[in-house]
Amino acid sequence: MEYIDLHAVQERMTKRLFLNKLIKYVFLGAALFGLIVLAILLYRVYIDSIGWINFDFLNNKLSTSADRAGIKGAIVGTIWLMIIVGPVTMILGIGTAIYLEEYAKKGRLHSFIQTNISNLAGVPSIVFGLLGLTVFVRLFGFGSSIIAGGLTMSLLVLPIVVVAAQEAIRSVPGFLREASYGMGATKWQTVKNVVLPAAIPGILTGVILALSRAIGETAPLVVIGIPALLIPLPSGLFDNFTALPMQIYYWTIDSVLVDEYANLAAATIVVLLVVLFVLNSVAILIRNKFQKRY
Repeated sequence: MEYIDLHAVQERMTKRLFLNKLIKYVFLGAALFGLIVLAILLYRVYIDSIGWINFDFLNNKLSTSADRAGIKGAIVGTIWLMIIVGPVTMILGIGTAIYLEEYAKKGRLHSFIQTNISNLAGVPSIVFGLLGLTVFVRLFGFGSSIIAGGLTMSLLVLPIVVVAAQEAIRSVPGFLREASYGMGATKWQTVKNVVLPAAIPGILTGVILALSRAIGETAPLVVIGIPALLIPLPSGLFDNFTALPMQIYYWTIDSVLVDEYANLAAATIVVLLVVLFVLNSVAILIRNKFQKRY
């Protein structure tokens, strides 16, 4: 007596194998679609920027003439912006993550804070721009200054750093903490000497993603009124400034009036991509160095 219908089993196996192959090609198509779109965008930007990126373009200030226009002011403004965003985001983000994971008691308040932080990571960037306009520009009277822009962008990327740092701290094995306590170390000594060094690769990954988003965001800067036609270079935190994303935004709009502005926007996009590549490469090298140690 046969308990197994070999024909039915073979039929089900054929369907499963067909479904498995179909899903594989669907996922491959999804991946290729994204890569093709990215390749088309990069090719178009590269073609439009040929002949426009040179020393004069990087060193000149903004000009009403497309042939003499440069992005020195936008580069300096972006560097100033990152000087604010980097330290503020790291101190507040990592500090919040340490408190929530190592010191805060688990309960309703902890769950409430955790849920809100997770939700803030998905809030549209223009909402943070409105918050920065209300608090930093109008309430504190900072105007369209570097500190107002930097604090607004810090709020935008802060949830990303907090969530990433929490995940990194949570992944540190418990026996490392127990060994530290067993040696007589206090809570802070354990966090400083054991938890943070082991969690640094994951924390740096979150910081990399956060800074990469901050350096390329435009909507919050548009909302708080950051100008694009700024001739004097900023020299302090309370000076007005412009940034690379703002320059791209305004030149893209102006390309309707003058065709050459589209080439200037493409050249600025290439410079922004290079800055992002260098920033991410340095951070990844630092992360890999600590990853080997721990």
